[in-house]
Amino acid sequence: MKRKLNENDVPTSAEPEADQQMANAETTTAATTTTTPEEEATFADLGLDARLVQAVAQQKFLKPTLVQRKAIPLALDGKDVLCKAKTGSGKTAAYVLPVLAGILKKKSVDSTAATMALILVPTRELADQVFKSIELFSAFCAKDVRAVKLTDKLTDAVQRSLLSTCPDIVISTPARAWHNVNGNSSALSLDKLSYLVLDEADLLLSYGYSEDLESLSWSIPKGIQTIMMSATLTTEVDSLKKIFYRDQQPTLLDLEEPDAEGEGVTQLVTKCGEDEKFLLIYVIFKLQLVKGKCIIFVADIDRCYRLKLYFEQFGIRSCILNSELPVNSRIHVVEEFNRNVYDIIIASDEKEVLGNEEKAEEEQEEEENDGESKQESRPKKKRKAAKGDVEYGVSRGIDFKNVAAVINFDLPTSASSYTHRIGRTARAGRTGMALSFVVPKDLYRKHIHTSIASSENDEKILARITKQQAKKGKEIKPYNFNKDQVDAFRYRMNDALRAVTKVAIREARTRELRQELLKSEKLKRYFEENPSEMNHLRHDGELRTARQQAHLKHVPDYLLPKEGRQALTAGDIGFVPLKKFDRRAGTKRKGGKRSAKGGVRKGDPLKTFKARRKTK
Repeated sequence: MKRKLNENDVPTSAEPEADQQMANAETTTAATTTTTPEEEATFADLGLDARLVQAVAQQKFLKPTLVQRKAIPLALDGKDVLCKAKTGSGKTAAYVLPVLAGILKKKSVDSTAATMALILVPTRELADQVFKSIELFSAFCAKDVRAVKLTDKLTDAVQRSLLSTCPDIVISTPARAWHNVNGNSSALSLDKLSYLVLDEADLLLSYGYSEDLESLSWSIPKGIQTIMMSATLTTEVDSLKKIFYRDQQPTLLDLEEPDAEGEGVTQLVTKCGEDEKFLLIYVIFKLQLVKGKCIIFVADIDRCYRLKLYFEQFGIRSCILNSELPVNSRIHVVEEFNRNVYDIIIASDEKEVLGNEEKAEEEQEEEENDGESKQESRPKKKRKAAKGDVEYGVSRGIDFKNVAAVINFDLPTSASSYTHRIGRTARAGRTGMALSFVVPKDLYRKHIHTSIASSENDEKILARITKQQAKKGKEIKPYNFNKDQVDAFRYRMNDALRAVTKVAIREARTRELRQELLKSEKLKRYFEENPSEMNHLRHDGELRTARQQAHLKHVPDYLLPKEGRQALTAGDIGFVPLKKFDRRAGTKRKGGKRSAKGGVRKGDPLKTFKARRKTK
């Protein structure tokens, strides 16, 4: 199109109508630009370093999540941030990326070696996860940024050696960080610290780090940027605000990302007796009513081994995750679970978290029952604390991938812990299911052999959970098993439970710990030199300390209802299995190799007894 200059030397169209059409098009484009939703923003739009954007693209993160869109720009501007977002919303990347960007920017001006960022986490598992995230996001600037984690069981000499080179980022629990700041060597120098991050802030105090955090706060320079990430806003978070935000109030981000249609956790609950928990869990996994990867939460370490030995009676493979196992074994179990090596993890959840409302309710109950407790002749026994690793936690922080279902075999003792448990599934826009077993008051201690003290308050805790979920717009639906059909399997449950004695549990616990210590410590150097061999190390082998009953590993057809396995339940709670399907036949692949002609080649004829004698 020919153009001419007007009196202001601006090119104009020769045709007025065309000029008007072009103006309309520009207006439409401008309107589209201004009305582009925030959800369409990319990581490049957030102002990150190009090398970080490239690393994010390599991880196939298409666009930032809500917490990342809100927190990253604020952190890049140097503002203090206190962010509350649900589990699995991408909080780790929301603080790792701006911290890396800030370090790269500072090092472009001054390349002097110094520790510029301290990341405090409550558990060793979370520290390992954060360390790996930093490695991934700094893949294209690895020479410019070096991170060190202090949570491994290393000697003081090794820790001094790691810190002597002044790493840019230090990831640690508060206790280990303060030990290196205040120790004889003062290996960790915080003089040039620029960034302080407290991940899972609401857990740091509840895990017993209050004194360490208070001491660290006086060793940290004034005016540094502080970022707190938490899944809940509790009184512990308020206490940390007073400790670390003395000069000014942080920018508070209270984010609640709504689930899209068809996403989120389907929450189900079934009321049953204490022994019926074992009956239902057997039916669920032996008949594959729930397919896909699953995490089963139990109350303590002994319950882990009781359930694992119980599963062994039926040939159901599972692995254990608890605070008693070495940290290297725990980390490897999580990695292998995420790589789809294991389908079932039995995890003990000993760290209970109380929300503000729950604490108030408990205090009120204590005041109401104060007079009654004085008149009671028999005092209540306090539950003994577990002797495991104090830096262990499984219901929070750890990124379990592609979890199809969470089963609360033992209901947690707080509604907040329930929220954190079910947050292990339905992550990153996926769907998931949470099934909880609740023991009614009238069935408590009816089966002493399988009873635990926490079951006494199941109905009270369920009421709190229902109330908390209702505030979020979530519904917990009852799920009923067909009792007549399930009772057919009861005698098998009783046979298996009789074999799982206290002596068998104690022996299994000792054997598992001995095996894992051997794998974790003596083979550590070998696996460092031969990382591929680590893939062959399994954690779901049979302990075989209980009496074995071979007949229990098979389900006879006469026990199954005529209508099929789905008749055992009142509805369909299954998920798509992870097993391979034959696309052409539309069925599961069976044994045997596919021949060049397209058929399935038979196996060894000596095993099939169908070989034909060759004719002359």
